[in-house]
Amino acid sequence: MNQIARPMPRPTAQVLPYVEVLGADLAVTFLLQFGGAGITFSADPKGGGAVELLVGCDRAKALAAHSRLGLYHRVPLAKRWLAAMLQWQGQSIAGIARTLRTSDVSVSRWLADSKQGRLT
Repeated sequence: MNQIARPMPRPTAQVLPYVEVLGADLAVTFLLQFGGAGITFSADPKGGGAVELLVGCDRAKALAAHSRLGLYHRVPLAKRWLAAMLQWQGQSIAGIARTLRTSDVSVSRWLADSKQGRLT
């Protein structure tokens, strides 16, 4: 039996700059690691910072240069989009809840909302 591939969840406005620069999979990892934190993006990274260690110097420069981010930015938590992405990647509701440090009830509600086009 062939399954039709589901399209990737559409990035929200707050997540879009990260997806544009990092790609969807690395954006998920980045948001899980840095979500909620204020970050200063270096225009000239030297390779020793936490952002550069995760994404590499070229992508760290690209984040700093992205017009919607600026040099200082508070990274969004984006739990609703992350829940949709993690489910799209094959994680269970319980696994998503543990990853996002929230309840399975919240995750279920967010996923139901995302199926109706409400990720924000």
